[in-house]
Amino acid sequence: MRCAHWRRVPLDLAREARQKSAATYIDRAVQCQLSAHDEGQHFGLLTDAGAYGTALWLRWRGPDEAELVVLPDCPVAAPGPDGEGCCLFADHAKQHTWEDTLGEASCTN
Repeated sequence: MRCAHWRRVPLDLAREARQKSAATYIDRAVQCQLSAHDEGQHFGLLTDAGAYGTALWLRWRGPDEAELVVLPDCPVAAPGPDGEGCCLFADHAKQHTWEDTLGEASCTN
């Protein structure tokens, strides 16, 4: 199950994200894309970073700590010939998105 934590994207970081990517629109709030957890850092996907295999993420710990980070995509895919790729970043902790049990693992959710 996906983490239930959401974070508003601060205006200055939204502007910076638009400058760092080809995206003309950045969501005003993002949900943590990691598996359910209460402690540690949260990561919300903002957009592709422009360089192949990287994405721009909002990383936050508390209500006053947020920053933009460019992270490489997770290279792991589900077993089998048609294995779905993981929608997270390399070196994430815990489950890959295709291992989530409630079917909410789609990269577009």
